Amino acid sequence: MSDDYLKDVYGLDTPEATRDHYQKWASSYDSEVEAHGYATPGRVAEALWSKLPEPQTPILDYGCGTGLSGEALNAVGFQVIDGIDPTPKMLEGAKAKGVYRTLSTFDIADPNPLKVGGYKAIAAIGVISVGAAPPETFDMLMNALPTGGLLAFSFNDHTLEDHTYTCRLNDWLDMGAARLLFREYGPHLPGMDLKSDVYIVEKA
Repeated sequence: MSDDYLKDVYGLDTPEATRDHYQKWASSYDSEVEAHGYATPGRVAEALWSKLPEPQTPILDYGCGTGLSGEALNAVGFQVIDGIDPTPKMLEGAKAKGVYRTLSTFDIADPNPLKVGGYKAIAAIGVISVGAAPPETFDMLMNALPTGGLLAFSFNDHTLEDHTYTCRLNDWLDMGAARLLFREYGPHLPGMDLKSDVYIVEKA
């Protein structure tokens, strides 16, 4: 097994490069990240369940990839999970997991791919990060939520070092447009000595 895809992901700098990289990575993604003890999906899912223990509330798994995040959400108790991802090959893996109600794709260049108010809770697990989705994705997801809606997400160490990501979060909090309900720093990819912050934010 090669870790090249995992190591290279942090150097991607355009939406198209990101999509193409994940398209090629799809077949080995699960085995590669799981070999390093990928812990963030379970941590985000548990945090969201602690604030929203409602099995039948539909959850949008944004950037669901091969479905590891959907499996984690399902494992804690969520039973209605919709996945969306720009990478068709990744969605094939997600479909095979058997935990999603619906799966759909979107144009990675579309600045507003979501219906506003469509979900009470959105999970973006390992998605808003260096090498994946840019900082403005945070704004897009928050704008798609209704008042009182929850965004469950994570910032890994590489992302925490790039202050453009945390500044987006802090802008919402400082303006009173969102409330921080949960934040915890912990394991992300222990095999690579990487950690992540897990957050639950409520839209005000």
